[in-house]
Amino acid sequence: MKVYKVGGAVRDRLLDRPVSDCDWVVVGATPADLIARGYRPIGRDFPVFLHPETHEEYALARTERKTAPGYTGFVFQSSPEVTLEDDLRRRDLTINAMAEDPDGQLIDPYGGRADVAAGILRHVSPAFVEDPVRLLRVARFAARMGFRVAEETLGLMREMVTSGEIDALVPERVFAELDRALGEPKPRRFFEVLHSCGALEVLFPELARLYGVPQPARYHPEIDTGVHILLVLDVVTSLTADRRVRFAALVHDLGKGTTPREQWPSHRGHEERSVALIHGLCDRYRVPNDYRDLAVLVAR
Repeated sequence: MKVYKVGGAVRDRLLDRPVSDCDWVVVGATPADLIARGYRPIGRDFPVFLHPETHEEYALARTERKTAPGYTGFVFQSSPEVTLEDDLRRRDLTINAMAEDPDGQLIDPYGGRADVAAGILRHVSPAFVEDPVRLLRVARFAARMGFRVAEETLGLMREMVTSGEIDALVPERVFAELDRALGEPKPRRFFEVLHSCGALEVLFPELARLYGVPQPARYHPEIDTGVHILLVLDVVTSLTADRRVRFAALVHDLGKGTTPREQWPSHRGHEERSVALIHGLCDRYRVPNDYRDLAVLVAR
């Protein structure tokens, strides 16, 4: 039995970021082996255990196979024969597919260290397309780190949009990832990445419609409203970490995307259209009431 530190803790150490918690992978063991050592099983879908003293999560090395659409349609296989490389291969990004052995030596079979150094978010394998949540996670990692997305990974993300795999996302997960992205240092990157792969049009059409819509002449007529929204989000991000305020800034101008073209560039009456669109978006993703109420006040 061998134990390895994996995932975000390894990545964040390379980035000189604080490590808040650690995940561990156990290779060459069975559930009975861990239970005999005092570990407490908690995983329902695959074998995960809590350490008897630290209470950190230890998962048996596993592989996965896609059996149905969506991010729940997987069958997991765990056995002592599954290698560390097998387990790391099923992960989303190379920067998350690294491990450390008990001596602190880096194990990096998929080039994560080089991608950390280059500031690139790159998929580990073509199986990336099997989990639509990865669209949101890649965009959120871009918001957290400012990394760019590799072109070949953007290509797979576009494939997930055109194939309809994105449609399997449930509202609660979409809002959870949106909310986490709003709390990151560069939340605008979340929306830029989604826009670049076509996911913004599917998940947040109210925002996507703002691209190409001109700003009133008294503001910045050289930019469109889609860019304006992200500039506002940038400024608000510099002023507050409150995600409710950042959300309100993001959606304050939605009505301009449905303003009849003959009313450009004055956008007369777009405030009430913004309010209606905010209510629709919040209902769709079950956004908390305090987020919605503040956004409505700001739009008005």
